[in-house]
Amino acid sequence: MPEPSAVDTERLRLEPLRPETIEALLGRDPAAVEQAQGRALPDAFFDPADDFFLKIQLKRMTSRPSGRGWCARVIVRLQDGAVVGHCGFHGPPEDVGRAEIGYTVLPPFRRQGYAVEAAGGLIEWARSQGQAVVFASVSPDNVASLAVVGSLGFRQTGVQTDEIDGDEGVFELTL
Repeated sequence: MPEPSAVDTERLRLEPLRPETIEALLGRDPAAVEQAQGRALPDAFFDPADDFFLKIQLKRMTSRPSGRGWCARVIVRLQDGAVVGHCGFHGPPEDVGRAEIGYTVLPPFRRQGYAVEAAGGLIEWARSQGQAVVFASVSPDNVASLAVVGSLGFRQTGVQTDEIDGDEGVFELTL
């Protein structure tokens, strides 16, 4: 199966996270991560709190290799190759029921527009794949993420309770 292509925006490259990278992250092996992904990832990527998310992403990548473009990506700043966060979809829409984006920008890189730019890149990629609607779920306490979805034109269409994150607003953007 060919490697999914990266998504480039004005300042960022959204590189697909490889299954081998996720296995190395779960094994807490920075050298194996760098070998698998082709670049070192910041310590924040090795947080045990992310293991549940990583295991789900790995399962989705391995069960449907053709859907890997719909999974997690590393956000790389083009200017200098710095890894500024991660983003992606919760999984292929046919597996999770919708094209839902997520994004995290690491603290040293926040408030520079990277979350909006990365989310915008994901939205354009979803449009190029024939999606008519993109979703995001956001905690009502996450002021920064609420600002991101608001600036991109999402509108709240509901509320859901996530087993990990609790109550979240469900936001929808028609493409």
